[in-house]
Amino acid sequence: MARLPSCMILPYSGPDGVLSNGPGPAPPRAGRGLTGMWREQAGTRRVKGLTSWIAALVLAAGLATGARADSAADCFSEDLDRRITGCTALIEQGDQNAADLSYAYAMRALAYSLKGRYETAIHDYDMAISMRPDFAVALNNRAWALFRWGKASDGLPDVERSLELSPTSAHSLDTRAHIKQALGDPKSALRDYDRAMWYGGARMIRLYQCGLTEQKLYSGEIDGTWRPEVTKALEACVLDKTCDPLPADEQCRAATS
Repeated sequence: MARLPSCMILPYSGPDGVLSNGPGPAPPRAGRGLTGMWREQAGTRRVKGLTSWIAALVLAAGLATGARADSAADCFSEDLDRRITGCTALIEQGDQNAADLSYAYAMRALAYSLKGRYETAIHDYDMAISMRPDFAVALNNRAWALFRWGKASDGLPDVERSLELSPTSAHSLDTRAHIKQALGDPKSALRDYDRAMWYGGARMIRLYQCGLTEQKLYSGEIDGTWRPEVTKALEACVLDKTCDPLPADEQCRAATS
């Protein structure tokens, strides 16, 4: 998932008898809703891990010049145009080290991706990753951008590397699940969606409940608690390459209205 804002990065056997060959612990059962490890990927989701850097940069910038502080703050703005302008200003100033610049490129890339400008986003992700090859969030988000751009197979190496670096990332597991589903591997996709719920917890489960409700595959409670009906809906969804278990609106307004 780069996605929500759109913006990402989601290991485990499934419910009894469903994914018995999957590694790791069983997913949460009803009554065991987990507090989610919320993601790097998809709008505000996929920016997890960048917040501390932005805060530090804003503080340092404030000690330097007001203009630079404004640029750093804008680079993390929820307004995509402001984010692009702010990150561009930081990049053009060129007075950060490579690690800092990699974050600016990644944040700008995310904004472009959320605007549907995937080719431009991928170029920025390329820059970010060239500066910091172990940037798991950027790798996951580049994979997501490639998936959204219709190049799912091209994104697979990126998300695999992201998961090597961060094996419990619910967002990266979700990204790989989407890619596997698009490539016609429903069994692997289901396993990764299952793992995404395990590591992403209540919030990831709720997202799938919302999305699967929109797909008319699930009619249960939308409360972030795992139920067998959620996995049953996912089992149906992965058989259709066009089925997306994530909701169009991360706030789940369509499914709950």
